[in-house]
Amino acid sequence: MAEPKNIVVTGAGSGVGRAVALALLKCGHRVVLAGRRPEPLEETAALSLCDEQQRAVISADVSKQADVDMLFKKSVQFFGRLDVLFNNAGIFGPQVPFEDFSLQDWEAVVSINLTGSFLAAQAAFRVMKQQNPQGGRIINNGSISSDVPRPNSAAYTSTKHAMTGLTRCLSLDGRKYNIACGQIDIGNAATPLLKTVGTGALQADGTTRITEPMMDVEHVGDAVAYMVGLPLEANVQFMTLMATKMPYIGRG
Repeated sequence: MAEPKNIVVTGAGSGVGRAVALALLKCGHRVVLAGRRPEPLEETAALSLCDEQQRAVISADVSKQADVDMLFKKSVQFFGRLDVLFNNAGIFGPQVPFEDFSLQDWEAVVSINLTGSFLAAQAAFRVMKQQNPQGGRIINNGSISSDVPRPNSAAYTSTKHAMTGLTRCLSLDGRKYNIACGQIDIGNAATPLLKTVGTGALQADGTTRITEPMMDVEHVGDAVAYMVGLPLEANVQFMTLMATKMPYIGRG
């Protein structure tokens, strides 16, 4: 493989973040496992079977500026430079009718999904701009909700639509610093966040589908590992990875 890269994965304690972190470690990359709760991060580290020279665990809340600053400062201290950020931390929020969604829940989703993604991307951007050799890659987790919503998902969908705008701005603003930015939009990967989708998902016509097709989350790890492995002269701008038969094309 190519030279191992130094990578920060946010939300690495479960789901997509864990699967991606494990895939990258398996490829020989050096990974900082970041998330709010240390216990799940330590579980991810243990599952990797890698020693502490290859991975580090840092507890950080991406919605807090001080935590993000600490995360990237320590990451550079651990590995010397930053090659890739997988900007993944996110929450869905309550699945309730739009008119019943509280301001408190709205602010919680926006704080993690959008503000947190902005703060992490900005911190990574600054490191990549200043380091020598200059440059790096930011990969945003967009979700297929960045394009098409599910019912009762206004906050989550709004933040994921905004993520697409953030990805495009980072791609444009990063050109002069050799910083590439891409986005992976994931549909129905079998994670704890989507466990209810497999057992009863509300559809756009108001019916509830007892089951929706799912895919193994390990495929997401493999896809992000491919994006990470590209040289900076090449970039996957947007990738949609989904369960083949899920109701997305023609959704509703």
